[in-house]
Amino acid sequence: MKAVGYARVSTTQQADEGVSLEAQQARISAYCVAQGLELVHVFTDAGLSGKRADNRPALQQALDAVCETGGILVIYSLSRLSRSVADTLQIAEQLRDAGAELASLSERIDTSSAGGRMIFTMLSAFSAFERELTAERTSAALQFKKLQGERTGTVPYGFSLAADGVQLVPVPEQQQAIQLIQQLREAGCSYRAIAQKLEAAGVKTSKGKAAWSAKVIRDLAARPA
Repeated sequence: MKAVGYARVSTTQQADEGVSLEAQQARISAYCVAQGLELVHVFTDAGLSGKRADNRPALQQALDAVCETGGILVIYSLSRLSRSVADTLQIAEQLRDAGAELASLSERIDTSSAGGRMIFTMLSAFSAFERELTAERTSAALQFKKLQGERTGTVPYGFSLAADGVQLVPVPEQQQAIQLIQQLREAGCSYRAIAQKLEAAGVKTSKGKAAWSAKVIRDLAARPA
């Protein structure tokens, strides 16, 4: 059977996880030799994210090649193929429709068997679950930091950063400006009219500029009191 290899790495992953393109290619080559497969070519995407499959030219070339031969696509791990469960399952379906197979070395998955196909589907689902769980935890941690008055990004208008680099300290003049914005908005003033009043009063933006944008006014008007 003919085999087509695919390897992908981003700059940070190559440095942090030790799965360089060369290492992946070596593993793929060794697997093909052990399994008696004819390795036609190893396609590589360097420095590209695995979040999407359609923006990786080498992956598309690898899929075209293996679907044309009806062989087997060999990858180092599922994370090299895609970090999207939807894309991963779509690729698996594309291979199946073309009579091709998939082998993922790290997870020891070979979709030529029913057991391999089942494990492949389960691992893809668990991978998606883990990413969603991490996102939820990150969101909860950021929300907690906000409630504690800690910085979670850029310093918002109305505050300055304390000496510890974490806590936010209210700036009285800017806090008064926010209150004025919200009062004027409640009185029915448009965002542009509010901006003009602030400019006329000499109130500066967070960057020290005299001109206010309607977008900034809108965001400050909507900020919880």
